[in-house]
Amino acid sequence: MSHDNLSPYPQHPVSPDDFSADAYRRVTPRDDLGDIDDRFVFDFRSYDDLEDGQRWSTWLSVEPLCRGPEPLPAWVVTSQGAIDTELGVLKTGKEADVHLVERADPLDAAAGVVMAAKRYRSAEHRTFHRAASYTEGRSMKRSRDERAVKRKSTFGRQVAAGEWAVSEWGALVRLWNLGLPVPYPVQIDGTEILMEWITIVDEDGAVQTAPRLAQVRPSPELLAAYFEQLTDALATMVQNGVVHGDLSAYNILAAGERLVIIDLPQIVDLVGNLNAMGFLQRDCTNICGWFRSRGLDVDEHALFAELMAHAF
Repeated sequence: MSHDNLSPYPQHPVSPDDFSADAYRRVTPRDDLGDIDDRFVFDFRSYDDLEDGQRWSTWLSVEPLCRGPEPLPAWVVTSQGAIDTELGVLKTGKEADVHLVERADPLDAAAGVVMAAKRYRSAEHRTFHRAASYTEGRSMKRSRDERAVKRKSTFGRQVAAGEWAVSEWGALVRLWNLGLPVPYPVQIDGTEILMEWITIVDEDGAVQTAPRLAQVRPSPELLAAYFEQLTDALATMVQNGVVHGDLSAYNILAAGERLVIIDLPQIVDLVGNLNAMGFLQRDCTNICGWFRSRGLDVDEHALFAELMAHAF
């Protein structure tokens, strides 16, 4: 027998018809997709390049714990194709500025939402007033960071800005979960917190930022309702061991018939901070002083005593 007959290689070119498996013999024409599983079919649409003042949504780029508590409100935009567009500055402050940011998917613009973006100042800007008295009782994860903050070095100021942002984020999430009237916290990314934009509709039907309590002149009935709302909110806070620490008519928004408490980075632990009682008493004094100036007969000592009854 010739060795040629024992060759493992075919002596003639192989035709596609020599294969017995249909998957290898026939390629489905491009216009015949009836057998394709719907799970593997998607509609591809391209997006335009971003313009100045825009960025891709950061919703999916942050850790899950850096997103708002469940269940998410229906207005929160989670699309991977959403774009954040800067709309301008809403408020400036010593420690942070608040901007308006629209988050919307260009292919579903009707589902877009405008949010408030609170951005804490960078290292070259001023640090927090009376920061040490607010942060007493708090601890940082790394001792190196804590030493840098105490030395007030450049790195320490960077760490402090991040810590204050994290503190406010934690306060917003905690108080929202307690059912308290605070803006819904959408997400935190570094020193930026995206949160619900608290609005009212004016007489012309236009959407406007809700005014501060200090700017409004409510009727006697609404004034009394406002004070009751605040008393209930403060009672819930002390029952859960926290004090606002800087409460006044300037960090409360009047959204129609309801009040919304804002500016929470300095939230104080009622037990862990030796200054907590003093802060709570000052909160009561500030609030009652404003309500008295509007004609409501309230007493800060009576309010403080009522809150203490809830705390212990």
